[in-house]
Amino acid sequence: MNQASSGILTQLNRAMAYIEEHLADDLALRDVSAVTTYSAFHFGRLFYYIADMPLSEYLRKRKLSLAAMALQSSDAKVIDLALQHGYDSADSFTRAFTKQHGVTPSAARRRGVNLTIFPPLTFQIKIKGVQAMNWRIEEKQAFEVFGIEKLFRHGGDVPAFWTECYEKGLYHRLFADAGGIGDPDREVPGVSLVNAICGYDGMDGEQFLYMICATVREGCRTQGYRVVQVPQATWAVFRGEEADHPGPQIGGLFNRALSEWLPSSGYDRAPGPDLEVYNITKNGKYCDEVWIPVKKA
Repeated sequence: MNQASSGILTQLNRAMAYIEEHLADDLALRDVSAVTTYSAFHFGRLFYYIADMPLSEYLRKRKLSLAAMALQSSDAKVIDLALQHGYDSADSFTRAFTKQHGVTPSAARRRGVNLTIFPPLTFQIKIKGVQAMNWRIEEKQAFEVFGIEKLFRHGGDVPAFWTECYEKGLYHRLFADAGGIGDPDREVPGVSLVNAICGYDGMDGEQFLYMICATVREGCRTQGYRVVQVPQATWAVFRGEEADHPGPQIGGLFNRALSEWLPSSGYDRAPGPDLEVYNITKNGKYCDEVWIPVKKA
């Protein structure tokens, strides 16, 4: 295991130990990224792609697992367990408990009842298949983007946001304001005028801003849009296969980049947003790319 992979795994496992020590303290859990070198956003994103679930879902599953064990091993009152695990009423606790375990808290006290317990997570290097990854390192000067933004939680339906903007004509307006001429579905080969950026604000580990955006160039009409500064950075760029439509490979590229490439790459995450870049090939196909800011570990 190289130094980079060891460092990332050490930070993730340190965070998991911190979570276990503070499961009953919601204020402390909001600062879980403080025991790593990552921001709340970057830690939440890294956790989501490696653990395949949002951090909030993991916390909920662990709390309800501990509550189930307490019900079987003690005479604790349901309302006391509800308050201890962050629920403001016995009713809300009962609904969440029943959703996870399939029985009510009262029924969970019976011997022989089946409960769904989630043990604490630990992270290890996973050896996967030999599927090749098409990646490169890019140096890029600072630039600005502008566009249409929305607040998401990890695992949110970003493709639906693209569809909404397209159907309402917002995508076409952005394309024209970025200097595009004619039908945006018939762009010339090269990098599309409209791409995307996420995590460009200091959001917490569960929420992030996502923007369908264009690069600010001379002649662009940015009035009415938010303009975002993207700092100079070194980027790890991951390119997908040719496809008939842009976007379907983005999630898979981020997943492999963060869960497979990053822990063994000799690089670490650097501060800054993530980019989605859409390339149009000479035969009219699309190649999705994800850009992640990195630094030498």
